[in-house]
Amino acid sequence: MKGAPLKLTVLCENSVAGPFGLIGEHGWSILIEMRGRKILFDTGQGIGILNNSMRLGKDLGALDMLVLSHGHYDHASGIPQVAGLNANLKVLCHKDVFLPRYWVKDGDERFIGMIHRRPFLESLGCRFSFFSEFTEIVPGIYLTGEVPRITDFEKPDPHMEIEIEENGKITRVQDPLMDDLSLVVDTPSGLVVVLGCAHAGLINILSHVQKNLPGKKIHTVIGGTHLGFAEDVQFHQTLKELEAFEIKRLGASHCTGLSNSARLASRLGDRFFNASVGVKLEL
Repeated sequence: MKGAPLKLTVLCENSVAGPFGLIGEHGWSILIEMRGRKILFDTGQGIGILNNSMRLGKDLGALDMLVLSHGHYDHASGIPQVAGLNANLKVLCHKDVFLPRYWVKDGDERFIGMIHRRPFLESLGCRFSFFSEFTEIVPGIYLTGEVPRITDFEKPDPHMEIEIEENGKITRVQDPLMDDLSLVVDTPSGLVVVLGCAHAGLINILSHVQKNLPGKKIHTVIGGTHLGFAEDVQFHQTLKELEAFEIKRLGASHCTGLSNSARLASRLGDRFFNASVGVKLEL
């Protein structure tokens, strides 16, 4: 693709890069700017999105669209703040984002789904469009849609559940997280894959991208890998499979966890970086 370079700016993340009045939070949001277009990918919890965008000189009042990676509170709770700056905000996501979701472990549970319901968000001007297939949303920028689970080592998180209705009764089942979407940008340097939490599995996602964009190399991967919750078998198998993609840069964030981020840095060397609030990339 020709034209202005791709610019990526991390707006929400667990950690902060630099003493500039930025706010860290358990969440994720990144701004994609290319050829005059502005796409916001996730919104974090809504704690730092407006402060951080202002501190980083990024105007969120002229977005072309908001993309939601999936329906978890730490990725979607900042929608009202963003909608307040954008009339008729176009929101791209999967139809499952509004499912009631819970984290259940050792007898403890908490709600982890979207805290704002669709009618309220639509009353703020949000216009939802739902995607399940690999789709080019603007020239050179794609949504992965649902990612096939093809590996045998990337398992759904057993502690995540959804509520469904069966025979008139509400019951809980393991959440397959089929709404886990990633964004792909085609650049002259190669493909840039922007992850949300990679609930579908990092290797599954990258394989899906290459299947749909054959012959194109993946240059950069940035976002949450969910490896912070992975067993050792999954972590080591992911590292092994990752080498085949010959990725030039991996920016891990959010749900990767400090320990596994350190292990990734040790393995990947200069190809690794922490995608903290304030990190900016250009390709």
